[in-house]
Amino acid sequence: MKTFNMTEVSEFFLKGFSAYPILEPLLFLFCSTMYLVTLLGNTAIVVVSVLDVHLHTPMYFFLSNLSILDICYTSSFTPLMLVHFLSTQKIISFIGCAVQMCVGLSTGSTECLLLAIMAYDRYLAICWPLQYPVLMSCQLCVLLVGAAWAFSLLKSVTETVIAMKLPFCGHHVISHFSCEILAVLKLACGDTSVSEVFLLAGSILLLPMPLTLICLSYTLILVSILRVPSAAGRRKALSTCSAHLTVVVLFYGAVIYMYMKPKNKEAHVADEVFTVLYAVVTPMLNPVIYSLRNKEVKEAARKVWSRSWTSK
Repeated sequence: MKTFNMTEVSEFFLKGFSAYPILEPLLFLFCSTMYLVTLLGNTAIVVVSVLDVHLHTPMYFFLSNLSILDICYTSSFTPLMLVHFLSTQKIISFIGCAVQMCVGLSTGSTECLLLAIMAYDRYLAICWPLQYPVLMSCQLCVLLVGAAWAFSLLKSVTETVIAMKLPFCGHHVISHFSCEILAVLKLACGDTSVSEVFLLAGSILLLPMPLTLICLSYTLILVSILRVPSAAGRRKALSTCSAHLTVVVLFYGAVIYMYMKPKNKEAHVADEVFTVLYAVVTPMLNPVIYSLRNKEVKEAARKVWSRSWTSK
């Protein structure tokens, strides 16, 4: 019978880029700048969407939720990661690791579902414009977003509890810059099959299924746009969808690259750098993409800015 030298785990060491100390100051400057832009950009999207009544529509309700997700996701690991870039003590407590894992899983899962909901919203808006106010009511918007948040939270809490209840033995060094669940499972000396089954089921529900719905929605949208007689109408419809498609490509492209690439290859520093970049840069780009390619957002931001200065 196989035995393990199990010890009570109270903290983990996040390896991160400790093997490449020359990179850490550069990554600190880059990531701290990106994090600040992420907070400012996404907060601005939420504030503008709330304060401008013209943006009280399903599209901007979903966009505000996407911004809140990005803030929560990056804030779950970036502050500690920045501290670790400048410190040799790259420690995280057991409870802190569990919380970080749960928040990361929950926000990432919710974003997968939210991007599919946003694609469905654009499909209804473009293909069924007259029925759109009835089909995408305020109650339905709240129900869809609430269900996405609740399902993702329940799934993530379950996965986190199962993973963190496993026995850990040997070294407690996580080969990652955060408590990513796959990196933590590598330290477990017990049977990880239950965790792996839950992760596989979650991956099927949150990657191919939402992506299929997104592709189907935009295929139908493209067919509908091609039927629009005026060039101006086609341009407006394409402009509305292009920002969302860009975000979808960035998000799913990064996730597929990180989790679908062959696992038998030895990890290289380029892969680790890419992981940090997609985790920090993608949430930062979302508000930039939507604000730069959306006249309504830019106009609403100007109005809110003007009102704030006038009141002063």
